[in-house]
Amino acid sequence: MQLPDVGFLHSLADIADAETLPRYRSALVIENKPKEGWSFDPVTEADRQAEMAIRNAIQARYPDHAILGEEFGVSGTGPYRWVLDPVDGTRPFICGLPVWATLIGLTVHGRAEAGLMSQAFTGERFWAAGDGAWEERAGRRRRLATRDVGSLSQAILHTTSPQHGRDHATGFDRLAQAVRMTRYGGESYAVAMLAAGHIDLCFEPALQPYDIVALIPIIEQAGGVVTRLDGSRAEQGGAVLMSATPRLHEEALRLLNGAG
Repeated sequence: MQLPDVGFLHSLADIADAETLPRYRSALVIENKPKEGWSFDPVTEADRQAEMAIRNAIQARYPDHAILGEEFGVSGTGPYRWVLDPVDGTRPFICGLPVWATLIGLTVHGRAEAGLMSQAFTGERFWAAGDGAWEERAGRRRRLATRDVGSLSQAILHTTSPQHGRDHATGFDRLAQAVRMTRYGGESYAVAMLAAGHIDLCFEPALQPYDIVALIPIIEQAGGVVTRLDGSRAEQGGAVLMSATPRLHEEALRLLNGAG
């Protein structure tokens, strides 16, 4: 298996940043796109233009690769599939909050093998492509590693919004009562902070593939664990738990699934 050079991932992020950053904290035309279970699912020109620019660059370099993007769906077939979320966190994007990101992932035969998250406003990149998980900011690069706080009682838990998890509210309440602290609203930036050793658990109850594929290699190569609630791989999204250690993951799954 030959993965694209990590430099290509960064070049795609550069292309996306050139579309998203000039539109951030500017006058935006905000549209509402239909989505089952949501009364408001915003989309902006930044979402569409960034995804189109990334797609064009991938198709020019790898015309035989498939692409799945949030805004323009699936194109192509084959073992290599790029999975794109041009603005993950459109809500904070339109609110001027810097927890949105561009997510660029690559699956090979359905398994997430490489991923990059770019936060253009803070100038941060988080990525993994087979040689560990990395962060770069202000020209400084460092390897990412999750931390081990030992037990749930010492763990920090994050979820983006309690409103989105009604189907799992009881299990989440059990987990929230068992941890040291629970925080909300961090989107995929909170997942990067898990990989960087600042957060211990992230639970998201309703992810799409483009929300999670880019993040799976970053979490796993930083030493963490990410699965669906039944313990299976998370590339297809759904209710997903991300944990800093296998022990925390096992304990948190038990609570989310209703066991003591």
